Formats: sequence, C-alpha cells, structure tokens
Amino acid sequence: MSTETSQIHNIGYRNYDGQRLGRAYARRSLFAQSLRGAYGLGRSAKSKVLPMILFAVMCVPAAIIVAVAVATKAKDLPLDYTRYAILTQAVIGLYLAAQAPQAVSRDLRFKSIPLYFSRPIERADYVIAKYAAMASALFVLTGAPLVILYIGSLLAKLDFADQTEGFGQGLVSVALLSVLFSGIALVVAALTPRRGFGVAAVIAVLTITYGAVSTVQAIAFNQGASGAVSWLGLFSPITLIDGVQTAFLGATSAFPGGNGPGAGVGAVYVLVVLALIAGSYAVLMRRYRKVGL
Repeated sequence: MSTETSQIHNIGYRNYDGQRLGRAYARRSLFAQSLRGAYGLGRSAKSKVLPMILFAVMCVPAAIIVAVAVATKAKDLPLDYTRYAILTQAVIGLYLAAQAPQAVSRDLRFKSIPLYFSRPIERADYVIAKYAAMASALFVLTGAPLVILYIGSLLAKLDFADQTEGFGQGLVSVALLSVLFSGIALVVAALTPRRGFGVAAVIAVLTITYGAVSTVQAIAFNQGASGAVSWLGLFSPITLIDGVQTAFLGATSAFPGGNGPGAGVGAVYVLVVLALIAGSYAVLMRRYRKVGL
C-alpha cells in the first residue's frame, strides 16, 4: 500500500461522562424486569398465556361470588376473605411452579449470573430483587380476587365495617402467604438450572406436603388425638398460613374438626413462618455465592 493512500484511524474508546445511576437503580430495574416477566410482559405472546389464564382463574370465582351475593341480596359474602387463598391453593401452586423457575433457572442455565455481578450490583441485590418481584407477583395474583370481593360487597351494600375488617385480614394473610411461598419456590427452583425439574419440584413441595399433612391430621382427628392436629399443621406451607390466620386473624380453620391453633400454638406458627422466610433468603444467598463468580 502506498504512503499516499495510507490512513491511521483512532478507534479508541471514549471515557463515559454520563450519569452513573448506581446499585439502587440496577436493583430497581432487575425487580421491575422480574415482576413484568412473572406475567409474561415484555416477553413473547406464548409466555403470557399461562400466567394470564391463572390470573383469570383466580378472579372469576370471586366475580361469581359477588354476582350471587348481589342477585340474592345476601346479608354477607358466602366465603370469608381469609378462606379464598386456601381454597385456590392449587392455582397458586401452579403459578409458582411455572414462574419461579422462569425467574431464576434461566439465569443459571445460560450462566448469566456473572454478567449481573459485573455491573454495580451484588449478590444481595440480586436475591432481594428476585425475591421481592416473585412475592409481589404472587401478592397481585392472590390479592386481586379479594379486591373484587370487597368492591362487590360494597356494591351489595353489605356492612362496611365488617367487610373492611375482613378485607384487611385477607390482605395480611395473602401478603404473608406470598412472601413465604415465594421464598420456598425460589429456593427449590434455584437448585437446578433445568426449568422442567424446577417446575416438578415446586409442585411436589407445595402439594405433596399439604396432602401428607392433611392425611395425617385426619387420621389423628379420627383416632381422637385432636390436640395433635394443630401441631401437625407446622409441616406444610399452606397449613402454616391457615394456622396463623386462624390464631390471629379471626379465620375459620380448615383443619379437621376446625381444630385450629390458639394464640399460644399460633405464636409457634408465626415463628416457624418467619424462620422459613429468613431461611429461604439465607439459602438463596448461599446458592448465589457458589454460582455467582
């Protein structure tokens, strides 16, 4: 090449002089992206089908209950706010089984965790954002039917004070359920990078434990050991929530014979729930300490 046509191009990188938003912004962005992803928003149309169907399945019975209450001019709703999530636990389990692996297994499978940590974000930020997003998504799923019931009760001109109190108790119950169930589901899903295994494992943990505990409770009740029924409820996530709301939120227990825990045993239920939530966070932190770098 002749010297007359030779050129030197400077392709060096220029220093970034824009605004640096930092860890808080990265954490909020990860939370928002994960929350949207839990309902398929920002993803393909196929990804939206299942979460939206499950959301509709959760809300339609509440709308029917309201319609019946208005049409029959009922004096009260036929279903307590605190009972709704207990009766629809199968839908909740399916939702978590589908979305918890999507929230964490994909990052493990495609080894994108080191890319997150190359940004101004730490392991705690990642875990908190994912945990908060999953709990918020589940709270939307379980809280929306209660909002429908509450609005419907006001349209039916039911007692405002009673309905407001019941609605508040229901929201506290599903908020606690959302944090507990999300933590357990994320721990199970984070143990494997394969989404299919994660789906099956979450379903197994949430449904098999309930079936086993309910069976043993029924046997204990039929054998006259009714005092053991409350203690057996400590070994399943859904019966834990049932026990807490029975002891402290004025709910009617679904335990055999309605033998829910009193305040004393209920305090143990609360401690176990808090320990499981804290344990789920600790296990997630340990898991991402191993795979993050």
